[in-house]
Amino acid sequence: MNRRRFLEQTCAAGAAGLPLAALSAMAAPGRPRAYGQTLLVGANGRPLRASRLKPHVNYLFHYPYAATPVFLLDLGKALAGHSLSTGERSTVYHWPGGSGRRHSVVAYSAICPYRLVYPSAEVSLISYRPDRALRGVQNGLIHCCTDHCQFDPAQGAAVLAGPAQQPLVGVMLSHDPASDTRTADATLGAELFDEVFDTFSGQRQARYGAGWRARVSGPARVWELSAYSRNSVRC
Repeated sequence: MNRRRFLEQTCAAGAAGLPLAALSAMAAPGRPRAYGQTLLVGANGRPLRASRLKPHVNYLFHYPYAATPVFLLDLGKALAGHSLSTGERSTVYHWPGGSGRRHSVVAYSAICPYRLVYPSAEVSLISYRPDRALRGVQNGLIHCCTDHCQFDPAQGAAVLAGPAQQPLVGVMLSHDPASDTRTADATLGAELFDEVFDTFSGQRQARYGAGWRARVSGPARVWELSAYSRNSVRC
């Protein structure tokens, strides 16, 4: 880890009130990587009330970069923690389970780790499937059409099928019960952001302009996937 990245994480951890003893743990493999708190807002720019999320609907926002999409899902049931592995990178880590009043809300980077497929405004080849799809995909999984990778969002996005070697990257959420608002705080798992930037630099820059590699600053708008992407493919 370079000095700049370490200082960024140190500052973020300090702002969150974490003890200094926790800073080195945050930088270690398998630990959350803090990017600062980002408030989730609706289309009107106002804070999104967590209780208004509809169960089993694909929502999407961008974090920790302006060009990296994240799935936001309410699975409608309490979700316990789960132990995961990054596969070829052989790092074991613990996903803490669902967040919110009912411990039912999860968020994952919407980037398939096999071919780096992600939802765009034009098309989404990866999405959460509450019901079976045409090829008999199991209920309640995130499915990527390119190689039929399947991830279980109720178990930290663990890989259940397909050639992917690691789970989707988790995004850690905090819920404020008093205001019923939610923030994205950190990532968990083997990040693929640099690979996406290197592979799709032209597409990402055309879509997001000069700030395509910038960290999210200010609130992050939450979309329903059906409103964000013109064509959500059901394979």
